[in-house]
Amino acid sequence: MPRRPPVGHSQVMPSPEHPDVSRGYIIPIGGAEDKIADRVILRRFVDLCGGSKASIAILPTASELGSTGSRYEEVFRDIGVASARELPYQSRQQADRADWMEFLMQATGVFMTGGNQLRLSTILGGTAVAQALRRRNALGVHIAGTSAGAAFLSEHMIAGGKGGSTPRGGQVTLAPGLGLTNRIIVDQHFRQRDRLGRVLAAVAYNPFAIGMGFDENTAGFIGPDNVMEIAGEGGITIIDVSQLLYSGMATAEPNQPVNLIGVRLHILTPGSRYDLENRVATPPPPRVVEEP
Repeated sequence: MPRRPPVGHSQVMPSPEHPDVSRGYIIPIGGAEDKIADRVILRRFVDLCGGSKASIAILPTASELGSTGSRYEEVFRDIGVASARELPYQSRQQADRADWMEFLMQATGVFMTGGNQLRLSTILGGTAVAQALRRRNALGVHIAGTSAGAAFLSEHMIAGGKGGSTPRGGQVTLAPGLGLTNRIIVDQHFRQRDRLGRVLAAVAYNPFAIGMGFDENTAGFIGPDNVMEIAGEGGITIIDVSQLLYSGMATAEPNQPVNLIGVRLHILTPGSRYDLENRVATPPPPRVVEEP
């Protein structure tokens, strides 16, 4: 088994198979992204994937609604994508479908929809599809996930938990995710569902990781330089516990408040940037006001 890099190590993403190829973007979206009006997040994703020449594979596995994949096909085609196709993996046996795998291997972008992130981990985890997603991302393919799809992108995935602003013992359940990055833990619908406490609890279990709470219609575009730029209309809450002085998680009883000392917190709005390697936040550039 590969040895986990120590805290502070610069290796944030999987090592590319070809050092001369830049890794693709990793794009968590907080859910409920605009699909009708300006579509800022989806348009930026499409532009990265090649614009009108893009080929996007849609994975609606997290959703139990049969219309989810076809809905995104319509959205991407309306934006102007040349080829958008749903690959509706609903069982582990379907991960071996050759025609779906062929399209996935040719796609310039992959989009994972919302739903239940445990469906993603239990259906795709450990399959050739999950392996292909990691390899394609390392070779430059951009992978986005919204809501449940966003939670699944990282190695450590929030599988469930209670809301509330205070971290408590047993508040959050973690499960293995896709593993495109081991440095972040993502929660979605963050402000709308009052999930600060469960992200704090998640990073209290694993202080190596950076906690990120994504508001709805808000995305983080994590580039190959491991710098994330925020887009959309909400904010991203960054919880950095790299300088944690004390954690009471080890002795906390179920539902008991957890004492955490030394937590750093940032609220980043669209245009802000966050350096995952150095854990440095940068505000949006100043607005230029033209003289009348």
